[in-house]
Amino acid sequence: MESSDFEAWLSAVRSLTAGQRRLAFLELTLAEAADLSEDGAEESAAAPPTIVEAEPGKEPGSPGAPASTHERGTFADIAKERFARVGCPHCRSPEVRPWGGARGLPRYRCAQCRKTFNPFTGTPVAGLHNKERWLDHARALIEGQSLAEAAERCQIDPSTAFRWRHRFLAALNDDKPNSLSGIVEADETFILESFKGRKGGLARPARRRGGKAAKRGLSAEQIPVVVARDRSGATFDAVLPRLDAASVEEALGERISPSTDFCCDGGVAITAFAKRAKLNIHVLPAPGRPEPEEPQFHINSVNAYHGRLKEWMRRFRGVATENLPSYLSWRRTLEALPAASDPALWIRRSSRARTLSTQIAIRALSINFWKVSSKPGAYWSGCARTKAMTLR
Repeated sequence: MESSDFEAWLSAVRSLTAGQRRLAFLELTLAEAADLSEDGAEESAAAPPTIVEAEPGKEPGSPGAPASTHERGTFADIAKERFARVGCPHCRSPEVRPWGGARGLPRYRCAQCRKTFNPFTGTPVAGLHNKERWLDHARALIEGQSLAEAAERCQIDPSTAFRWRHRFLAALNDDKPNSLSGIVEADETFILESFKGRKGGLARPARRRGGKAAKRGLSAEQIPVVVARDRSGATFDAVLPRLDAASVEEALGERISPSTDFCCDGGVAITAFAKRAKLNIHVLPAPGRPEPEEPQFHINSVNAYHGRLKEWMRRFRGVATENLPSYLSWRRTLEALPAASDPALWIRRSSRARTLSTQIAIRALSINFWKVSSKPGAYWSGCARTKAMTLR
């Protein structure tokens, strides 16, 4: 617009009615939001990368620093993908419009309920600060770094790194296949019960992190985990309150159709579940040695997954039992994504809203954890009525 035309337009603003001014203000806000979302691609293509010197006494990327152009573009892409899938996080209306930005994030407004929100409203990562460091934290997850290493990488406190880790992983608990088809392998494994992070009131004497159980073999100190995989690589896992047919059915029942070829090692709980579900059962009495006439039926894949899971978890020197589902989801996501995956992809997965049933289950499990009785293993026994890990 020419300067003379702009001055004439400004002089005419005073003669607008209240309703006309509101409409003009709305159009200006939408135009500014559109410019904000388009700046990322233009700046990255036109301007060469620059290095900004940190102010004396102030660390680079300090709290309150605005998100970079690349990160703003990432957040805008996440918003487009999410709102196209679920619409407004408050009323699910598809009529979502840009509404400026705040704290390094683009904001949007619903034309139906007129509420404003950002790309992460209603997700596990909502409310987390220092968004300019989220990509570094996602890289720490990809590399499987410890809390101390992640905190140093992101220049945050270890307690903040712990909170970020479990908020990022919370959405992954729902990211499981709805069904397994074809040839499905299933087997259970056991993870040592741990009260890591608890300061006192243990049901047993404290032991060294990542230590050994008091008894050899299976006992109440061993937490059962069932893993099922099909030949396409789709993986489902669940922490069981106890190793019995009812718990296995609660975890796997709705995900495996009767026409499935179900391979197992003949364990009592899994075999009983397979018979109840009327699956085509293939029992492998000697895992790793399939029958010569039917070499396609084996459980080598799921047993190899168990080995990779335990070897990967060893770096953490024990995982608190209440956090075990999150670490299973972490490993499952690492297996599903390429090794050099884009950190922005992890943020996209973490921006998925959890269902109400999952939120209730997580809250119930957290409450039950601090009410452990004097008997080891009673934590999971007390959680049996919490729908056997509704984290799915």
